Amino acid sequence: MPQVMEFKLPDLGEGLTEAEIVRWLVAVGDVVAIDQPVVEVETAKAMVEVPCPYGGVVTARFGEEGTELPVGAALITVAVGTMPPSAEGGAEAAATAAEAFGSGNVLVGYGTDHSRPARRRRVRPGSAAPGGAPAAPAATPARVLAGSAAAAAAPAAAPARAAGAEAVAGPVPVISPLVRKLARDHGVDLRALRGSGPQGLILRSDVELALRAPVVAPAAPVAASAAASASAAPEGATRIPLKGVRGAVADKLSRSRREIPDATCWVDADATELMATRAAMNAAGGPKVSVLALLARICTAALARHPELNSTVDLAANEIVRLPAVHLGFAAQTERGLMVPVVRDAQTRSAESLSAEFARLTELARAGKLAPADLTGGTFTLNNYGVFGVDGSTPIINHPEAAMLGVGRIIRKPWVHEGELAVRQVVQLSLTFDHRVCDGGTAGGFLRYVADCVESPAVLLRSL
Repeated sequence: MPQVMEFKLPDLGEGLTEAEIVRWLVAVGDVVAIDQPVVEVETAKAMVEVPCPYGGVVTARFGEEGTELPVGAALITVAVGTMPPSAEGGAEAAATAAEAFGSGNVLVGYGTDHSRPARRRRVRPGSAAPGGAPAAPAATPARVLAGSAAAAAAPAAAPARAAGAEAVAGPVPVISPLVRKLARDHGVDLRALRGSGPQGLILRSDVELALRAPVVAPAAPVAASAAASASAAPEGATRIPLKGVRGAVADKLSRSRREIPDATCWVDADATELMATRAAMNAAGGPKVSVLALLARICTAALARHPELNSTVDLAANEIVRLPAVHLGFAAQTERGLMVPVVRDAQTRSAESLSAEFARLTELARAGKLAPADLTGGTFTLNNYGVFGVDGSTPIINHPEAAMLGVGRIIRKPWVHEGELAVRQVVQLSLTFDHRVCDGGTAGGFLRYVADCVESPAVLLRSL
């Protein structure tokens, strides 16, 4: 007897609560092996192929391409321990799935828990579910899938009531998180609906019917608010959803501004000697060293002298936490937007190693193949906005870090050098820091040390 296993969207990384379906890699009826990727999703951080921990036959998919799903929502159901006759000869891996019912490695937050038997709790139809309400019967994929043919064929004798009608007491009979999200986004009170599914289960078609129904008085404030929002934009305006990478950036920057009392200091530095040093290093042979790598090496030396800036603030404990390693984030512009990959243990790397790691992570970022772990855990960020042809900026700290160094373009300018006016290669350095972790003296000392190393790279040799 096959067992139908429901595979839910797992936790794909730190702070991620939802993902958008980009492309399904399997169809209903396909045979899948344990840990075979079944769907490609886009999170606020990266494109990810999600492997399924079960092997068997796909019996249902939840969500169309372009749909956003919250973490924990159903992705697919798999019949474990069965095989369609046409597939018996070509899917031995899927057949063996019945033995284990799951893998155990896949992504963050899910996988087989071998500490207890892999069993699904079954509730008989009509028996009491937690909370005292009658439980819906064990749903087949056709019953669960919102908007499916089964939903369309549900008896018309139980029409959905528009929002604003008398609410039904007790728990709301809704299984699908997509149905809940649809109702929440459109201001529909699920307690005011009568579901057309088995035992009153509220389906997507019920919510859509409520949306098409004439608006009654209780819903008027919602409609008025929506109309006011729509009328605020002039005719011909384009609306762009604030989601994905752009939404994540907006949330993070807004949180940084809300929580961090930041301050910025800056200085112009003569980078002529730094550029000459880089040219000499690259002329000596071996892998090329980038300017960004030299600046990163300078930053790690400066953070060793001023560890206050390699820290974070624990608001719950009301403490400043100084971090032992420098996980250096750097800004990388991609077609999907601004990404900040992280170089782990940057303080242990040479300029040559940093160059190679920057190149590797940048290539992955532009290809949309960065893992969520590559984009989290940074302790200090280096932002080279000079590549855009600008001189200065006031960086916004990459929350929950304590500081960010911004680097403008290196450009030839008139400069007083050794008492005489000369044309030198000048760069502006900007440091934005969390004023809770240090005062201006520490921040100024950090920035001055960085500038001194830029102007005379020999200063850096003291720290090597």
